[in-house]
Amino acid sequence: MRLTPRPATASGTRRLARRHPAALLALFLCSTGGALAALALPAALGHTVDGLIDGGPVPWSGLLLCAVLTLAETGFDAGAAVLGTSTTARLTAHLRTRTTARVLAAEPRDALAVPTGDLTARLTARTADAAAAPVTAAGAVAGVLLPLGAVTGLLLIDPWTAAAFLLGAPLLVALLHTFTRRTADAGADYQRAQSVIAHRLTEALDGADTIRAARTGAREYRRILEPLGALADHGRRTWTVYGRATGQSALLLPLLMLLVLAVGGLRLHAGAIGVGDLVAASRYAALAVGIGALTGALGALARSRAAARTLDPLLTLAPLPHEGLGPLPGGPGHLEFRDVGVAQDGGPDGGPDGKPDGKPLLTEVHLTIPGGTSLAVVGRSGSGKSVFAAVAGRLLDPDTGTVLLDGVPLTAMDPALLRPEIAYAFARPALPGTTVGDTIAFGPWTAEPEAVRAAARAARADGFIGLLPYGYATPLTDAPLSGGERQRLGLARAFAHPGRLLILDDALSGLDTVTEHHVRRALDERAGRCTRVIVAHRLSSAARADRVLWLEDGRVRATGPHEELWADPEYRAVFRTETAEEAETGALPPPRTEVEAL
Repeated sequence: MRLTPRPATASGTRRLARRHPAALLALFLCSTGGALAALALPAALGHTVDGLIDGGPVPWSGLLLCAVLTLAETGFDAGAAVLGTSTTARLTAHLRTRTTARVLAAEPRDALAVPTGDLTARLTARTADAAAAPVTAAGAVAGVLLPLGAVTGLLLIDPWTAAAFLLGAPLLVALLHTFTRRTADAGADYQRAQSVIAHRLTEALDGADTIRAARTGAREYRRILEPLGALADHGRRTWTVYGRATGQSALLLPLLMLLVLAVGGLRLHAGAIGVGDLVAASRYAALAVGIGALTGALGALARSRAAARTLDPLLTLAPLPHEGLGPLPGGPGHLEFRDVGVAQDGGPDGGPDGKPDGKPLLTEVHLTIPGGTSLAVVGRSGSGKSVFAAVAGRLLDPDTGTVLLDGVPLTAMDPALLRPEIAYAFARPALPGTTVGDTIAFGPWTAEPEAVRAAARAARADGFIGLLPYGYATPLTDAPLSGGERQRLGLARAFAHPGRLLILDDALSGLDTVTEHHVRRALDERAGRCTRVIVAHRLSSAARADRVLWLEDGRVRATGPHEELWADPEYRAVFRTETAEEAETGALPPPRTEVEAL
């Protein structure tokens, strides 16, 4: 399914309401119908009581009308509950899809400006809260209609009785206003504390192995739960607001009821109203003081508004700009960097001199990679290798310069047409899908089963997949995978979606020497048909590539065949630590011997 975001816009209640107008209209009608039935019932009941007191025949028609109104009120309320629940679920699904589409369509630097845990909380809990606003608003109409209609009924029965209720109404309105404002503030603070905990938990899960190895679990536990005190304070504050509002309502509403009944009793004694009128007035008074039930709806609306404010920065993310062009038909994957520069926290406008204004990650990279060849990107940690790989496949836009694929600037291509042309594999690949086969087939298009198995064989994943309980149909939750096996699944996914450009960002680091040898042979078989950019840490990967790009502090130190660069002792030093360790364990022969053999 392709997610195509619409132009940037905020998550307004009216915009959400336009998604399911028929369902919201039906909900509004059910809520209104239930309110009207509830308002008609006291009048019918009063008239029936008067008929019974008069001593005439039993007013069966009045009793039947009361029964019908009671059933109608119950039925309308049940319908409103069903419609409200189902519509909220559909609106939540829509809002989550739209927000996710906006995040995926934006440049990763912009989308990931929100911490991962906070982003997860916004895409799950916040969308549910924000999506409830239209349904809550539609249902709240009945909450307003009941007290207004009840006051009108009191006025029609006896103005003095209505005046008794209106005497205390300003206090009730002030109570609701204070409750709404305080609930909104407490809810926003609570959501912020939740986001902090979610972000820290996500960080800990991502670094679980490091935490275990460093034996810092207890410290991480305390760090994750440190905001829990603030969360508890905000939660208690929320319940305090609710408790005060409930307590004040519990005191105010019975006093209003008592005042209405006292005035009604006096008017009955004076002969101004009848017994039936008093019964109806007592019922209307109960409905009128029911305005206190609005506190729940107002609190929900306040939470929805607070959640919507956290979604607005995501929904207003600008999609990757493009001119709607696609790669040239049948292109071999000719990749060209023209004075490319990338800065940390930089922007497209750069500084006053037009250059990136943050810490430089790539600087003035000018490079041409012929189509169908392989390029190994090497350098010390922090030299810009992964940034180069991200720019090559437009996971990141350069702040200066241009990247072209087969003569077409990446920024001019429609992202929907660009994605099928570029396959990626990472050191720590995400594994979407339900089963092992699903995660290999996942991509710009769903790979056929034959392509999935062929890709798994090329990535040397077919062997361990065959040992799983159900093979390719094994659920990922039932497939314990090592780091190398996860990498092989990521490689298989890239092989199953061949394009003109294949980018491996440290995707071979978890493979043993034999497996890496077979995967490199599979990569070599794509020579001439696919350009391969390989972020390499191992000497063997660099030695096998057609050409090597040596990066140092974000700049191109040198390019050329590995054999030529090996003459530079500083180039050899890039691999010295790793090759020494592998030679010591017997995984590789000494560096120079390996180069001579190749």
